[in-house]
Amino acid sequence: MPDIVRPKTVITGHMNADYDALAAMVAAGKLYPDAVLIAPTMLERQGSHLFSDSIAYLFNLRQPRECDFSEVDLLVVVDTHQESRIEHVRDILANPGLVIHVYDHHPDSDNDLPAALKVVKAWGSCTSIITLIIQERGIALTRDEATMMGLGIYEDTGSFTFTSTTGNDFEAAAYLRGYGMDLETIAELLSTDFTREQIHVLDDMLRNAVTHTIQGIPITVTEVVLDDFMGDVASLVHKLIDMENIKIIFVLAAMGDRVHMIARSKAPDVDVGMICGSFGGGGHSFAASASIKQKPLAEIRSELLAFLVSIITPQMSVGRHMTSPAICADEQMSIGQAEELMNRYGLKAIPVLSAEKGRAIGLIEQHTAARAGAHKLGHLPVTEYMQRSVSTLDPEADLYAAMEIILKQRQRLIPVVEQGDVVGVLTRTDVIRLLVDDTLHIPEGTPLSREHRARNVASLLHNQLPEELVGIMEEAGRLGDEIGMPVYAVGGFVRDLILKRSNLDIDLSVEGDGIHFAEELATRLGGKVRPHQKFKTAIVFYRDGKGNEQHLDVATARLEYYEYPAALPTVELSSIKMDLYRRDFTINALAIQLNAEHFGTLIDPFGAQRDMKERSIAVLHSLSFVEDPTRILRAVRFERRFEFRVGAQTERLIKNALSLGMLDKLSGSRLFNELKHVFDEKDVPACIRRMDSWNLLRIIHPQLKLTPNKDILVTSIDEVLAWYRLLYKDPLPRAWMVYLLGLTDNAKYPEVASLLDRLGFIERAKTDFLTLREKSRRASGQMAALRREGGVPMSVLYEILRPVDIEGLLYLMARHGQEHNIGQDISLFLTRLKDVTVDITGDDLRSLGRTPGPEFGEVLSYVLAAKLDGKVSTKESQLALASRYFAEKQEGREMAGLNVSEVLKGRT
Repeated sequence: MPDIVRPKTVITGHMNADYDALAAMVAAGKLYPDAVLIAPTMLERQGSHLFSDSIAYLFNLRQPRECDFSEVDLLVVVDTHQESRIEHVRDILANPGLVIHVYDHHPDSDNDLPAALKVVKAWGSCTSIITLIIQERGIALTRDEATMMGLGIYEDTGSFTFTSTTGNDFEAAAYLRGYGMDLETIAELLSTDFTREQIHVLDDMLRNAVTHTIQGIPITVTEVVLDDFMGDVASLVHKLIDMENIKIIFVLAAMGDRVHMIARSKAPDVDVGMICGSFGGGGHSFAASASIKQKPLAEIRSELLAFLVSIITPQMSVGRHMTSPAICADEQMSIGQAEELMNRYGLKAIPVLSAEKGRAIGLIEQHTAARAGAHKLGHLPVTEYMQRSVSTLDPEADLYAAMEIILKQRQRLIPVVEQGDVVGVLTRTDVIRLLVDDTLHIPEGTPLSREHRARNVASLLHNQLPEELVGIMEEAGRLGDEIGMPVYAVGGFVRDLILKRSNLDIDLSVEGDGIHFAEELATRLGGKVRPHQKFKTAIVFYRDGKGNEQHLDVATARLEYYEYPAALPTVELSSIKMDLYRRDFTINALAIQLNAEHFGTLIDPFGAQRDMKERSIAVLHSLSFVEDPTRILRAVRFERRFEFRVGAQTERLIKNALSLGMLDKLSGSRLFNELKHVFDEKDVPACIRRMDSWNLLRIIHPQLKLTPNKDILVTSIDEVLAWYRLLYKDPLPRAWMVYLLGLTDNAKYPEVASLLDRLGFIERAKTDFLTLREKSRRASGQMAALRREGGVPMSVLYEILRPVDIEGLLYLMARHGQEHNIGQDISLFLTRLKDVTVDITGDDLRSLGRTPGPEFGEVLSYVLAAKLDGKVSTKESQLALASRYFAEKQEGREMAGLNVSEVLKGRT
């Protein structure tokens, strides 16, 4: 089994850790000597140095994957106290009774961790704060520890030249010097001598720099695109500031799959810490940064300018533009009553107020109430399906705050609250009207302006797809123009294009007769069509330039509604926007128009790009999981595949659907099909743990409940499957079967049979699985018995393992690991013994004067056993052994054959 550490106390810092974060972790380790230090991702450095290369080894930094965080009851966070900046240990935050201690020198934010101990001081370095606590407690340090901690202080204070430096930072460094802090090592690591590559990057920054004057404040924005990651870009930013005497600067550096935003400000009017915080980063008002993944640089630049304009331009107050008085629902109202109220006044959403004090506790939207009514759920309290996480504003708040809530949080309506009472509401329509009417200038690229200036991704299509495939998409667009149908590429293909993930599986959607369109397209491509009349879909089969068969799925833009919860959908014609609305999650509700005039236009009506930026999985409406509970399993898959996070509101809807027993309404076959997809994901153990966190496994069947031993076993299965895939051997294992064997480990026969019935196994499949399980258990027992008595002959090992399918062998390998060397034996069988064959054939046996018959099989098995045991290696020696076998059998003597039962009996 893998050696997993189970710490009680964990120390960590922010993602993209600099030296100060790492040094503060090492320092905190002196205050919490029993803690495990969890390494976040680190900013790479130019060049190499023995000390920096040895940091992980010197201070025993561990990776999150090496730990089981389930028992952590104390989390110590340094150099940040924002929850969004410790994604690598986010699982710890769900632990019951967790206590959090923070040590930081950054200002507070809206995303702060709920800390029981909070040591936050506006010093130049976080390490300085902890160093003086160490000094106060009289804790001794080694030379390496002092050097590491000094490195953090020197870096974050700019070697004591930054204006954020305090006398406390000097005092901390002096204390470390007394323990042998190596100034020469620190100087070498922080050397500002630029390489040729860095000079080229600095030149690009200068050439691309543009200064925007907003309300009289000059703000410089520049950008660079790098083929590889470059550390210490911040040092280039400081050089640029010095060269050009810049007061406020934002540098956007595209490196790999992300854009790094580095911001510096010498003006009190612009708080760069707050701005970078809006992009998922953080820092001080004068120095901050953010790391933004999977978002185009141009779009980030436009969003940055929008934030700057919103912050700096004087804003109108919310109170002047709200609707008052507000129409509200009481929490004791039913969903049906709330729907009637909204229909009476033509409203799309209303606040829900507490019965006791009349405070805003949620929102209910009209379409949510209507869909609940269609499912005969209108009698339920409005609180069951209201949006609970609701932001409110004071009448004196400015419009920027409203824009933050409506555009970033997707909240359709904002209750305006004064002294606890709802005095009005501000709607999304109100804000759009105010912004679009030139009250504010919103640069192209923000979610709001995309409704009016749609983003075009034609260049992405040409850059990321084979030209032949782009040509087919262009042909589909021309066909749409000729027959008067708008044509779109939709769904996961578009999502992966934006995320820059490989995906050549294109789905088309047309506003019109999809089957007719497919027939016409097939004619042009020289292919054929397979229609599906009920769902108004078709598959176009064609051959590419290399003669390989390919296919395109064509659908009619449609609106699906469900006649009852968990039913298959009923289809009606609709526009592309309504077609996208039926999708499971916002990130899949994207389309690209293919008609010639608008080729490459991205359709994003539900904020998919925003959710990708925020790495969030969100549904499009509150009854999504009631209508199709399989979406719960898809949420698990997408969360792990893209390293996103299910949003709080979406997670609440998942738990609500589970509590209503919606998963029980699914047929076994649909449930099993989704589970198979989960078991094909890249990080299956994480998917299984996520399902267990929602009690999903136990709801499917009590036998699937995850225990600590099963958790370890599925992790081992994941590693064994990865190992076997690297062998490139046939047959490929069915991953679902290996994981299902692991999840039913040690279960009794009736329990496993009951689980298979729930998953809709037909009798033959059920028998096959149970038979494999018994074969695996029998082989395990035989190997353990033989190993206890000494070595296992290769022929005996072969005979034991040969009847077991590959899935059973991989399960046993994961289950036993190195126990009794069983895992090693199975590895030997799979890599060497399994494919061994004899060198002689039936023709060779005929040459000995023998007549074909059952004895041919007997002698070949006998010779194979001898070859496996190293007794005969050449064809000649094998033929001689066969001849001797025949001769002794003819004389009435039996040569010793291979019988596993007899071998086991002789060993006991």
